[in-house]
Amino acid sequence: MFESPCKSINVLDAWSENQEELRETQPVSSRGTRKRQQNATLSVSAPQLCADDADKERKEKKYRPDEPIVRGIFQIGKKSHNVVLTATRVTWTPIQPETPTADHDVKRQEEYVELKDVFAVKVKRRRSAGQQTGGTLLGITLFQCKKKGLKLKEHAIHLNNLSEDHCEIWFKSLKEILSGFKNRPKSLKVFVNPISHKKEAYQIYLDEVAPLFKLADIEADVTITKRKGHALSILKDCSLEEHDGVVCVGGDGSVAEVAHGLLLRAQMDAGRDTDSIFTPVQAALPLGIIPAGSTNVVACSVHGIRRGMTAALHIIMGHHQPVDVCSFSSMGRLLRFGFSAMFGFGGRTLALAERHRWMPPSQRREFALIKTLANLKPEDCELSFITSHGAEDQINARVLYTIHSVIGEHGSWQTRQGLYLNISIMAIPCLCSTAPRGLAPNTRLNNGSMALIAVGNTSRSEFIKHLKRYNSTTNQFGFSFIETQTVKAVKLRPHSQGRCADDVSENEECNTKTMPIISSEGTYPWNIDADLLEVPSELLIRVHPQLLTLFGADMEEAEEAPVKCSCI
Repeated sequence: MFESPCKSINVLDAWSENQEELRETQPVSSRGTRKRQQNATLSVSAPQLCADDADKERKEKKYRPDEPIVRGIFQIGKKSHNVVLTATRVTWTPIQPETPTADHDVKRQEEYVELKDVFAVKVKRRRSAGQQTGGTLLGITLFQCKKKGLKLKEHAIHLNNLSEDHCEIWFKSLKEILSGFKNRPKSLKVFVNPISHKKEAYQIYLDEVAPLFKLADIEADVTITKRKGHALSILKDCSLEEHDGVVCVGGDGSVAEVAHGLLLRAQMDAGRDTDSIFTPVQAALPLGIIPAGSTNVVACSVHGIRRGMTAALHIIMGHHQPVDVCSFSSMGRLLRFGFSAMFGFGGRTLALAERHRWMPPSQRREFALIKTLANLKPEDCELSFITSHGAEDQINARVLYTIHSVIGEHGSWQTRQGLYLNISIMAIPCLCSTAPRGLAPNTRLNNGSMALIAVGNTSRSEFIKHLKRYNSTTNQFGFSFIETQTVKAVKLRPHSQGRCADDVSENEECNTKTMPIISSEGTYPWNIDADLLEVPSELLIRVHPQLLTLFGADMEEAEEAPVKCSCI
């Protein structure tokens, strides 16, 4: 059993509470502390510094990275080892009889763990069945974050020693070093969408995430959302000063809502007028994503894998990844922030799926995809964009918030008019199991630009070929009817006035392949981060470099087994 120290970061108090637990089951000898220290050395080597002297020396002296802070003897596995703690690592070598090749053998058998990879240290005790506190001291345990491919996993290193004073010095020294790592959160605001995907998000949090947060002494304020927009309303009003980050457990729709809420809150706090074209400010806190949806494109783009433990360890270790974010505005008014958008086929498919939410999620998606393909029609649009200048824009992206709010000053608008089956605008690669290289493999997380992918009017069979290529290594854009651009701003104005409804009955037909479509309400469906947004007129999309920080890293490809769509 591991005793979790006091939630306070004060390491002295943490050990003090552990010490009290020890005394409940191991009475202290009346002969005094010094005699107790001598007794401890009979079974296991005592530390070279007494506790008080060690505390004093640690505070007064700054150690070089390779200079020993404390040494000791611990049992690791079945062997006794000399263990050395420095400011950057813990190193251990087995104790062996002297031989002519002793030095060579020691170097060969030396092992170590970098402290930057350690996220927790705990006191280890043996407890009887049903015993909740106290127990026999066995030593201390280090918890390491180990990487295998894109996976992160927890690994325990047990340092066994029966001496209270010995373990006390090591515990305090390790806690002091670990508390000095920046970006590692101590308090998190967590939002869980209980109906995400197969309604397993909360169980994923309880089984895979909460135990790791507890192990790392992270306080989590958990809110289980009750409706769409619940997290947004809380983020707009609650106090975030006591937290070091926000975590979302859910799918892409939930992530989009929380990200939008964080950024909207930042604009409110900065006094930005969201009813105008403005330059937004960064979100105050980083966002962590625990994937619990069906596609999880944002999570896969920063983790490379859909795995709760990996996502949790990225958060615990404080791995920060700045990402570019899009703003979506209509008629001079901000509608929302997001990472990606699809108009045409992508928007129509989502709109149809949303009208059939009574169906199971997987069936609903396949039904909407097949039905939209069966009624595949183009949109008559005016598409305008400002291209990005590659390296020059990337350099400018690093100088945050020096850009002007008037986009036209940074380049001229290029305009296309015609019929389009689908238009995608993405600020991140959007990696997922159905598109391991990403829906937009020609962009990165923070290169200060967006990928514009415009699929012109073509036959249904050619369009399906294009969709199937997302699942392979073949270039999905290698068709004459597809245009790709690297852009920093996009304006899209639909011209459609006729209608061919998405859910027409089987007896109805749309006679011409070039007949554009528009919904009966006079609005156009957009798929923005898997969330349906109805827009009545022109939509302006701008990219804002490194506007949000996510817990994770930059990934080039998802380490997921490719999942083929069974319906096409």
